[in-house]
Amino acid sequence: MQSQPDLAQETDLQLFTAVGRSLFMSGESRRSGLTAQSVAHARPQSKPYKLSDRDGLYLLIKPSGARYWRMNYHFHKVQKTASFGRYPEVGLAEARERLLDARRLLKDGIDPNRQAKLNKIEASVAAANTFRAIAEEWLEKVRLEERSSKSIKKYEWQLGLVMPDLGGCPISTITAHEVLLALKKIEKTRKFYTAVSTRALCSQIFRFAIATARADRDVCADLRGALVTPKAIHRAAITKPKEAGALIRAIESYEGASLTRIALRLQAHVFARPGELRHAEWAEIDLERAVWTIPAHKMKMRRPHSVPLSRQVVEIIREIEHGPIFSLYLFPSVRSTKRPMSDMTINAALRRLGYGPEDMSAHGFRAMAATLLNEMGIWNPDAIERQLAHIEANSVRRAYTRGQHWDERVRMMQHWSDYLDTLRGGAEIIRPDFGRRGPALTLV
Repeated sequence: MQSQPDLAQETDLQLFTAVGRSLFMSGESRRSGLTAQSVAHARPQSKPYKLSDRDGLYLLIKPSGARYWRMNYHFHKVQKTASFGRYPEVGLAEARERLLDARRLLKDGIDPNRQAKLNKIEASVAAANTFRAIAEEWLEKVRLEERSSKSIKKYEWQLGLVMPDLGGCPISTITAHEVLLALKKIEKTRKFYTAVSTRALCSQIFRFAIATARADRDVCADLRGALVTPKAIHRAAITKPKEAGALIRAIESYEGASLTRIALRLQAHVFARPGELRHAEWAEIDLERAVWTIPAHKMKMRRPHSVPLSRQVVEIIREIEHGPIFSLYLFPSVRSTKRPMSDMTINAALRRLGYGPEDMSAHGFRAMAATLLNEMGIWNPDAIERQLAHIEANSVRRAYTRGQHWDERVRMMQHWSDYLDTLRGGAEIIRPDFGRRGPALTLV
């Protein structure tokens, strides 16, 4: 049986032999440093030991078999140890690169360990500010704003289309090209409108990140014109004077909720986008000046828009001004006064009046007004386009259109309301027959 001193001597001899084999069998010297082979062949011993490379780099081998790249250095007269990762996750070549980076920091008067901690913090912040995390924050915001559940489900579905590509990326590092690649995958399925609308939704996420100091710019703005322009959606609309008159009379006879009937009447007179009317707030209405000012964030084109109010429209609004329901909105939801009317209400009312999806839609009031006003031949087409809040591509022409047509638009909107009153008197009301498609109205 060997004595304790003999065992210790044997262990030291094994350690010396292992280190010697790692160094000398590989043909290394202090000058050339380690090789990938010598590092791979290094075996753990009963005590931790080091294999020295060049320029202060060494591999610390622990009895457990774990191997770590290290460098000892002095910073402000204090000895410290920098860690460059674990072998084999970090190979010899990469460890040497990290060593050079650390020496560059020291040369510039920067503590490598402190810089490593700052880098970890930055990476942690970036991980918390991924596109997915910020999109979830934005969705929570719109839920608190009590958007319709239908809209929120649509947002979630659209964002789900780009999450595999963008979700895990820090939003501040995402490039326009990366967003484009994600959108092109949607486009390949020939869902051109979905691709374009998803770009707009991603743009909202980026703008939210900018507003909350997590991004510097909206890279989606660089993608205008990069996607296939979808064919225009032609929504059902009535564009014949007699049919328009029948529609106005049908609206006057509507027997559903009075607030819905008033919304239908206003939709016909002001022909704003349905979403703009649903979200109209009392603070935006000036009955004394007879103008409705829609803020930019509610507009499709993100520009403020003013709507002249005819005498008839002012009277219609006064009908609900002092009503029993208190809400910020002219047309609150029946479920909560904190939310606007549902986006399905106007279309549902049209169906109740006997107008099918092929006959008329909430958006169709805009096409009806645009067609009939243009056919009158007495209004400048620019004034009509401006009233529809369509954006002129030419910036100089756009400025002219905005500045020169207000008075004409005021006259035009009054004329339009008078015209609707005239059309309304052209036929008698026949109750709708729900057993057949289309408006059950007879013109006389």
